[in-house]
Amino acid sequence: MFDANIISLPAGVNTLKMIFIVDTQTDPYRNLAAEEYLLRNFSEPVFRLWRNAPCVVIGKNQNALAEIDLDYVKTGGIKVVRRLSGGGAVFHDLGNVNFTFIETRLPGEDTGDMFRRFTAPILDALQALGVDARLTGRNDLTIDGRKFSGNALCVEKNRVLMHGTLLFSASMPALAGALKNRWVKYSDKAVKSNVSRVTNISSHLAQPMDCLQFMEYLGEYIGRDTPRHQYSKTDLEAIDNLAREKYSTDGWNYAASPRYTFSSSAKLPCGVVEITFDVTAGLISRLAIAGDFFFTKPIEEFCEKMAGCPHDKEKIAGRICEIGPGDYFGKVSCEELADMFF
Repeated sequence: MFDANIISLPAGVNTLKMIFIVDTQTDPYRNLAAEEYLLRNFSEPVFRLWRNAPCVVIGKNQNALAEIDLDYVKTGGIKVVRRLSGGGAVFHDLGNVNFTFIETRLPGEDTGDMFRRFTAPILDALQALGVDARLTGRNDLTIDGRKFSGNALCVEKNRVLMHGTLLFSASMPALAGALKNRWVKYSDKAVKSNVSRVTNISSHLAQPMDCLQFMEYLGEYIGRDTPRHQYSKTDLEAIDNLAREKYSTDGWNYAASPRYTFSSSAKLPCGVVEITFDVTAGLISRLAIAGDFFFTKPIEEFCEKMAGCPHDKEKIAGRICEIGPGDYFGKVSCEELADMFF
């Protein structure tokens, strides 16, 4: 698969008594739950490799709905999951290898130092394959100026978790479809993702390997001479509980978004309709509707009835149908009107 002679001592990571984990399951909720569990329950250095089935992973301080193409991810069965760390949204699929380092923070170390320390062994591993990979800016890894890895940090007390994506043979059409800029409709203080030119590592290898071979190579390079850690029954139960109770819930993945304001307009059969509303903790408030449409009931009444509805397309369509849109907007379907809320 690869020449063992290219392996040298990794830089930047403490391999002394390191816990080395290769997760073979690919459930995004469980994988993000494992990150939190490892950060908060282990004191040793951790190096972990893992992959996710197709999903969008958003930063802790991001507005989920502003980062994704909601119709695309729902139609494609692509999960959306919020992580503990900051930074921007990233797309994962089985052509993407993820890595995690968890260690003690060094005295006087700032975020730039942390990114340099933990990306060093990844860059060393790629350089050993003949790939001219570099750390660019604060936290991006690039090849020929094109991004293949985004990295993010979470610091709790004296412990640092840094994890990153490695686009190896990821689907570029799916990446482009799932992550869609929609800032014209959203106004908030959430962290917004930067649009970057991206590339797959596989396109830059002198000798081909598949994604699982690449993952094995990274494990041999960085975690060599370190036995692979096996989760205990207690570990697995705790991770599964965390995945079920937190990481798979809309309350964490959507409602945890910072407060934001949404506005849109559309020409419906009744005329032009303009809507603006706030979303706080995932719930609609301060809905205002204007336009040149005709109605037979006060539009303020409709707005009051929509207050408190979750900012979720199915639930909004259901609430609209309960209210009955005909007296307010004429001949418009519940789904057509619900589309205006996204």
